Amino acid sequence: MAMDALAKVRDDKYPQISKSWRAHRENLNTLFSYPPDIRKAIYTTNAIESLNCVIRAAIKKRKVFPTDDSVRKVIYLAIKDASKKWSMPIQNWRLAMSRFIIEFGDRLSDHL
Repeated sequence: MAMDALAKVRDDKYPQISKSWRAHRENLNTLFSYPPDIRKAIYTTNAIESLNCVIRAAIKKRKVFPTDDSVRKVIYLAIKDASKKWSMPIQNWRLAMSRFIIEFGDRLSDHL
């Protein structure tokens, strides 16, 4: 199995990778079952990483929050400000969208 081969090579230095991959095998199988166009759109957009970075930066500026509601407001405003700057188009989006329509056309028709 490819995962075992990877573990043999990398486990000495990075044991957590194969542990994590084994624990989340079902999710990985789902990802790898998609055609390459869709997989590339999923793993290259880094939307979650970008969002987490914005949230971390907003929270790091303020050490103490008086209430839980104040945290929510800071996060909301940080995301609102950051979303104005997110203008970079996703590479090969048309190609990926064509694949999404082929694979999930019935679910996308209401959103197009």
